[in-house]
Order: sequence, then structure tokens, then C-alpha cells
Amino acid sequence: MAGAKVRIGIDVGGTFTDAVVIDNETHEILAKAKVPTTHRAEKGVAAGIILAIHKVLQENQIDPADVVFIAHGTTQATNALLEGDVAKVGIVGMGRGLEGMRAQKETQVGDIELAPGKFLHTFQTYLDAAKCSDGDITAAVNSLKGQGAEVIVASEAYSVDDPANEKHIIEKANETGVPATGGYEISQLYGLLARTRTAAVNAALIPKMMETADMTEASVKEAGIDKPLMIMRCDGGVMSVDEVRKRPILTMLSGLAAGVAGALMYEKITDGIFLEVGGTSVDISAIKDGRVMIKNAQVGGHKLYLTSLDVRTLGIAGGSMLVLRGGAIADTGPRSAHIAGLAYEVFADPADLQGAELELIAPRAEDPPDYVAVRGAGGKRYALTLAGAANLLGYVPQGDYACGNLEAARLAWQPLADKLGVTVEGACRRAMDIAMGKVAAVVESLIADYQLNRNVIYLVGGGGSAAVLTPCLGETMGIRHRLAQNAPYISTIGVAMAMVMERLERNVVHPTPDDIRKLRSDILEMVVKAGATPGTVEVTVEIDSQKNILRAVATGATELRTRSLNAVEKTEEELAAIVSESAGVQPGDVMQLAQAGNWHAFAVSKPSRLFFGLLKKKNTLLRIVDAEGVIRLQKDDARVLMVPKCELKERLPALIDEMTTYNDGGALLPKSFLYFRQKAADLSGVTEKEQLMPLVDLELEFVGDKEMVIAVAARG
Repeated sequence: MAGAKVRIGIDVGGTFTDAVVIDNETHEILAKAKVPTTHRAEKGVAAGIILAIHKVLQENQIDPADVVFIAHGTTQATNALLEGDVAKVGIVGMGRGLEGMRAQKETQVGDIELAPGKFLHTFQTYLDAAKCSDGDITAAVNSLKGQGAEVIVASEAYSVDDPANEKHIIEKANETGVPATGGYEISQLYGLLARTRTAAVNAALIPKMMETADMTEASVKEAGIDKPLMIMRCDGGVMSVDEVRKRPILTMLSGLAAGVAGALMYEKITDGIFLEVGGTSVDISAIKDGRVMIKNAQVGGHKLYLTSLDVRTLGIAGGSMLVLRGGAIADTGPRSAHIAGLAYEVFADPADLQGAELELIAPRAEDPPDYVAVRGAGGKRYALTLAGAANLLGYVPQGDYACGNLEAARLAWQPLADKLGVTVEGACRRAMDIAMGKVAAVVESLIADYQLNRNVIYLVGGGGSAAVLTPCLGETMGIRHRLAQNAPYISTIGVAMAMVMERLERNVVHPTPDDIRKLRSDILEMVVKAGATPGTVEVTVEIDSQKNILRAVATGATELRTRSLNAVEKTEEELAAIVSESAGVQPGDVMQLAQAGNWHAFAVSKPSRLFFGLLKKKNTLLRIVDAEGVIRLQKDDARVLMVPKCELKERLPALIDEMTTYNDGGALLPKSFLYFRQKAADLSGVTEKEQLMPLVDLELEFVGDKEMVIAVAARG
């Protein structure tokens, strides 16, 4: 294996820390390792990270010099917030003139409830930005420290336009020996209250995350790896460890983002639901048009200026225990074998479960004693779990990570079946039905929220217990399912293959071409500074005219990549079959309209009936599909134009005019999209034609005049 350039991904979970080594060229998984997460070690979770690194490198004779990328995902920020293990925050609010009173009020965020009974405590003082001296700043910082503040936030009205005062307060706070941050570092959106709240949550995480970042970075260097350590973000990208020290809030929910990121690399999904199933909980996220759905994060019911994947978590998983109440199985979860400190029945030796006796226990002191366990021949307790039920019902394939001993599981479940007066399979079915009802409700809400196309939906399972839930859920809901490749390590793979990412949002009313160019330039500088190689960077600019937000997202790799993960191009016939399935029509009703670079445009002829079925109407739908068969755009009223770049500027305005509609409020531009080379440019947020063409010019800046471009204009 010597000489192969490799990528290392590390996923720090609650129970285990996993590591994978992936060939940078072929993307083959070369090595895996699993070690216990070292929560109580002197170096914290960093000790487990270095153990995992040494294990995969030494056992597989990999030279640290061959590592070209190393990153880790962690739930530490999320856990710190859930457990209230955060620093106290002092806020220096600033304003001037008539805005001063409003700024004083909006920088008082109070104590923020993180979880039931867990709070982030904040203290606030206010300075008039027009006349505060260095002495005033130092006095304000010392006053906040005297009240118990461990980290300082500087937050001034309109600091997104000029952060000089916030920077000065950060500098003076650092001189007193206390870490500090400013609202401008978190967001460039107006809205002082939300920006201050987000900055306070970020600040509360800084001391703990700085300590962990320092130890983890040192661990990587100790292992002989000279590449910079990258950390998973909550939106599925990675950032440098230096950025984590300033913006640890971006790692919140990053462990959840890694799994779906890994799944999207392997599984070519148009619309779907990804379920990452562990021992205690399942994380559920939605995929639409080949992209995972995102939303604004919240803490304590308050919106933050933080974009994260829309991941919904349920206390249902492989280790979920049963609740027995009123002589029947009343519930499954949220407690698990892990929480109860019990072994799984399905992974036991059958000899240890001979003559097993039923017991009801309280997994934790505050729980009612109605969770089901059995005591084996040697006096050891075992939990009855959903993993056992799924194995007994035949859902878990042979050789799967969750595949256990059927004889042991049957011996454990027999006492419960006898008490209920049913067969073992009947008891298992009841437990699975309860669990599926809970998970299906969340899945249905995601399908409705994002209007997923039921014709193409797949349930994709990842995580060590993927086979426990996914096949049964697919059967229950009547939705096709599959288990992700390398499901138990899918999060770790997602970390290893992640791209550097940055997001930048600004409040701009009627943005000009200069505003757009400035945003692109700024985010390009940010993502390169974060570790991306300039030649790999792609920038997408969106305009949200309703909220007056100009948004840019930049992604790039830390090294030049030569191939996609698991890439297999489809034939035109295969692509047409995928499109016909998505629309619920026959292949003969599908026609290819255009092909440019990685992209294929198809028209779908689909009849509909009007006036109670008396009249028949033929509709033409549009599907844009990539070469690997993922439908990236599904529109019911759209027009397509394919031309060389040199002709686009002349012909696109006519297409836009053709698809523009009018009402009392004026002209409604169609949603516009460009497809060329490997890139898709979403211009759907643009509402004025004067903004559209400069954006088109920027997107195609480095495209040759004769290169073909597909342009789409869609209503609705």
C-alpha cells in the first residue's frame, strides 16, 4: 500500500470513534478502525482520535506522508448544548444616536434555554459607540468578567457594514486574557437580535472547542501527518481547525451531516429519505433533486443565523428497548440497551440465555420500571431490542453489521411471548409496528414539507443498525429501500470525502452587478483561506428578493480531484427510463431535448383529465438529469434553450420574456437555471431581468464561446 495517496476520515460518536482510509485516486476503502470514544481521558476525545489514526496507519502500513487529507466529524458541540456544558457569555452591546436604545434592548438576549433545565447564561452591558474610550471598553469587559463571563461577545448595530468597533473590543478583551468574538464573524445579515443570539451561542462553545481543537490538532501532528486537520460543518462541508476556534457553532449537528453526505456520494438518489440508524437514535433527512435539504438552525426555539441540514432525530434505533405496560407492549424507546448499560440479546451466546427470566427495569433512576429485560442463566441481564426483533423477523441480511444469533434472540424473547400469549414472531411484530409508526410519521412529514416525488423516492439506510429499521420501514410504507454501501461507516466516509465549504449572506436591496461581483470575490477568498485549492472552487450566487438577501455558497477540494466517487455514466436509454419512472409514464412518452457537458434535458408528455375526467389534456414536463442518472430538476411548466455560450446573451432574454407572467404586482420572472460542463447554476432567486444577465456572465466567465450551455426558464 506504500505510495498510494490517501484520505482519512474520523467520526467521533458517543460510544465509538471510527476511522477510515480511502484511496485518493480510486476512492477504494483501504482500511477501517473502531476504538472506544475517550470521553474521560485526560485529552478527552482527542485521545481516541489519535488511537484510531495510529490503528489504521500502523496495522495497514500506511506512511503518514501519503495522507493528503484528514478530517473529523464530531457531536461535541451538539452534546455540549444539549447538556448545558457551555461557558457563560458577556455581551458588550453597542449603538449610537437614536438607534442606541434599540441596540441596547436587542443585545440583551438573556438566558437561552438549550434543553429542558439547561441554560446558556449571558450578561450584558452597553456602550455608546460614538464616545466610548479604551478605558470604557476595559471597564465593561472587567465588569462582565466579574459577573462570571468566561467569553465576550461584541455586538454593534450595523457592524456588518463596518466591524471596526467590534474588532477593537475583541482586541481589548483578549488583552485582559479572555477569549472574544464579534457578531460580524458569525453573519453579515442585518437583524441585531438574531445576530447577537447566534454570536452568544457560538461564544459559549469557544473555550471547550478551542481546547479540543488544540489537542486534536496536536494529535494529528503527533501521528506524523503534516496536512492541516479539517473539521466537518453542519452543512456537510469541512473547515480548517483555525476556523473552528473562531466559529465552533458551525460544527453543531456536523456529526449528523456527515452520514447523509456520505450516502449522497455512493447512492445516486433523486428524491429520497436517508436514515442513519445507530444504537439509541435515528437521524432522518430529506434529499430532493439530488441535494440534501437545509434549514435555519434553532436553539431554545429561537432562530439562529446558521444554516444546517434539516435532520430530525427520533429515539428509535437498533438498541431501542421495549416498554411493557398494562399487559402489552406499549412502546419502543427512547431508552436503549446502551443507556441501560445492558448487552443486546441478539449478540449473546445462546448458552447464556437458557432458562431466561423476564424482568422489568428502569434504565435510569428517573425512569419507570417498565422496560423489558431478561436475566440469563449466569445472572447477567440482557435487553430485548429492536435489533433482536428485526433479526427474528428476517429483515437483517446475513453478514450485515447488525446480524446476530437467532437462537439467542429467540431464547430471550420467548419469556415475553409467553407472558403476552403470542408467538415470538408476534411479539417482535408488535414491537416493530410501534417503532415503524413513529418513524413513518417523521418520514411522511419530510415528504410533505419538501414535496418529494413519490414515483422516485427511496429510503436509504446508513449506520450500524441500518438493516434494523430500513427494510421494515420500506415494507410498512410501501416505499422502495436500500442499504447504503458501507452503511456502518457511512458517516466516516462522508467526512473523508467532504469538500471545503463557505457560505456568505448579506442584506442587499436590489443588488447590482457590482454587489454580486464583490460577494463572489469575498467568498472565493474565504474558501481558499479555509483550505480549498483555487482551481477546484465553484461559487453559486442566489438572490432572495423577498428577504433582500444576497447569498453565495462556495465549495472546493483541498486537492485536485480526477474522478467522482462511484461514478457510472448511464446510457441515453437508461436515462430515459429513469425519467419515465419519475413522471409515471411509458418510455415512449419521453424525448431527449438537449445534452451539454454532464447534463441531459428531457421532455415528458403526460396526459391529465379535466372536468371530472371528461376532457383530456396533454402536459409537457421537464426533467434535467445528470450523466449518472440523478434527476436534478423537475418542472411541470418550463422551456429549454441549448446554444453555444456566444449566442446565449442574445437568445436568453427572449426565452425569459416568453416565460414571464404578469399580475397586479407587475412582471413575475421565471425561475432560471444554467447547465454546462459539470456545473449547475441556480438563478431562481433573481426577480429582475437587469440582475439576471450580469449573473449569467459571471457564471460563464471561464466557459469557451463555442461550449454548449443548457438554459431553463420555468414557471412556478
